[in-house]
Amino acid sequence: MSKPRILFFGYSEVGYECLSLLLERGDNVVALVTHEDNPHEKIWFKTPAQAARERGIPVFTPESVNTPEWRERIARLQPELILSVYYRHMIGTKLLALPRLGAFNLHGSLLPKYRGRAPINWAVLHGEPRIGMTLHRMVKSADAGAIVDQDGVDIGPRDTAEQAFRKVLPCARRVLARQIDALLAGTAKERPQDDTQATYFGGRTPEDGRIDWTRSSAQIFNLIRAVTDPYPGAFTDVGGARLMVWWAEQDSAATSDRRGRPGEVLSLNPLVIATGDGALELTKTEWRAAPVPELQVGQVLESTAPTPPAS
Repeated sequence: MSKPRILFFGYSEVGYECLSLLLERGDNVVALVTHEDNPHEKIWFKTPAQAARERGIPVFTPESVNTPEWRERIARLQPELILSVYYRHMIGTKLLALPRLGAFNLHGSLLPKYRGRAPINWAVLHGEPRIGMTLHRMVKSADAGAIVDQDGVDIGPRDTAEQAFRKVLPCARRVLARQIDALLAGTAKERPQDDTQATYFGGRTPEDGRIDWTRSSAQIFNLIRAVTDPYPGAFTDVGGARLMVWWAEQDSAATSDRRGRPGEVLSLNPLVIATGDGALELTKTEWRAAPVPELQVGQVLESTAPTPPAS
């Protein structure tokens, strides 16, 4: 008896790990649908295309799978199960209805929290102490389907988004390993999400790294660690120049006499900037300009009004 036909949609190292698991098991993966690498994005992770090509699995990179042409091509593959792991585009309901065993997604949060894009970065930005991976049924709304399984891990208050990603990565493989046989048999148990507890966050762009110095020191520090290398980074503008802030520390003197207006330069060596409730010492910075401007004590760096997060 032939094994069920799996159509795998995926990207990122999570996609690589999960596709590798299926191929190691000898599951019948008929094709990979993925993305071309973005030349403007730092590719610091493995991608599932590597695993697929090593095993001779067909790799497709359509701009959209929801066109009539691509729906027809996918229908000809006769998928019996669709698995999506960090695939960045929405898969339409007509495609989700094709496989007899259903369509399931592995999402990088403990749903129903942090539905949407870049969940790990958002979780670090909000100071979450625990993150995880959730396997759920795919429905019309993003990340809203019934939960099959999830697994989580604690992260530290100084972990960067990449460090958090590395900690949570094994959760994806564990969840899929626990559930793949039930998915292929059509016997996986599901429980609905509690929509009253759901939060949704959109994709992040480099501009979202702009520092608002009116925020608290803790909030600014969380932003820095959420977007530091290999992500685009936090920054503040000084005239026409841009100062990238790759790391910072709480200023030890901020609670005594070193207070100022948000964004005010309190010290040059070390570089200390006032925040909404204290100050941060900027310990790893990089100027994106030439010539480099000369900062002055008492100078106030540009800031932006707070943007409320999506919910």
